[in-house]
Amino acid sequence: MSILVTGGAGYVGSHTVIALLEEKDVDIIVVDNLSNAYRGDGVKKPEPLLRIEEMTDRHIHFYDIDIRDRNGLDKIFDNHKIDCVIHFAALKAVGESVQKPLEYYQANISGTCTLLESMRAHNVYKLVYSSSCTVYGDPQRLPLDENHPTGGGITNPYGKTKYFCEEIMKDLCSSDQNWKIVSLRYFNPVGAHISGRIGEDPTGPPNNLMPYISQVAVGRLQELQVFGSDYPTVDGTGVRDYVHVVDLADGHLRAARLFHDQSFRGFHAVNLGTGQGQSVLQLVSSFERVSGRRVPYRVVGRRAGDVAANYADVTLARTLLGWKATRSLDQMCEDTWRWQEKNPRGYRD
Repeated sequence: MSILVTGGAGYVGSHTVIALLEEKDVDIIVVDNLSNAYRGDGVKKPEPLLRIEEMTDRHIHFYDIDIRDRNGLDKIFDNHKIDCVIHFAALKAVGESVQKPLEYYQANISGTCTLLESMRAHNVYKLVYSSSCTVYGDPQRLPLDENHPTGGGITNPYGKTKYFCEEIMKDLCSSDQNWKIVSLRYFNPVGAHISGRIGEDPTGPPNNLMPYISQVAVGRLQELQVFGSDYPTVDGTGVRDYVHVVDLADGHLRAARLFHDQSFRGFHAVNLGTGQGQSVLQLVSSFERVSGRRVPYRVVGRRAGDVAANYADVTLARTLLGWKATRSLDQMCEDTWRWQEKNPRGYRD
């Protein structure tokens, strides 16, 4: 079986690649333009994939192209008999999307359409899509289940790109019954591989909370900025459903296995989360406890595009995928700290 993984050198993508390579008889082709991944100096493959090859003693086919490059994608589909696609490639920072909406619409929506066009031209109709809980917008109720309305009240362009892509995929599945698409709406990925060899390594200043905390703890940053302390939550800080990236990787594998069922058809959206919300300060407290490091922080104003709280109802993931998150908040922090302590400068070490 051959699987094309777009954005496979990024954070969630690389952890999914290593999980896929632990399966037997799986050939992995990665496409990534390295906008969210570290290449290294003078090498043909990005550092995360080189480390994965060392860890698994397996080869990864890698193509340094943008998914908006239709000719480049067509050549890949011509050169490999691809069975399904796992699609991560996207710009992904909520705050940045508010500042750069055109860049996000262009990369995320145009890129996805180009990928779907190339897939259809090569008779590849199986897709696992990396979506997001941001499609629900400002929650009308919690926990969020898949029947919660999507599209209305989305507070940032990033979330809108995920919503629009899902709508495109729904229409595609309605127009052609060959398509089998699983859209994984996951919540807040954190953690790292237990080896400490791969983890989250932002190419610039961290946009997500956990790498910001870990970079403060390791001394790369002076203090954490906490965006808002006046939300209607347990301590006034934002509440999110943090889920271990290795659990997420397993969710992608289980989603891809659905394609073995010949009767499986159409578009299916599934939440991936723990089903529990944790505040910013609760995450900081857990990290300090497991790392033994103090994480100084300063409260600043709310960040545009943020909501007070969201966390998942994960019933469908259990029933459809046979999946549940198994790793605790402390384990997420332990694995993050192991990665950061071993790699103070990320993949540059």
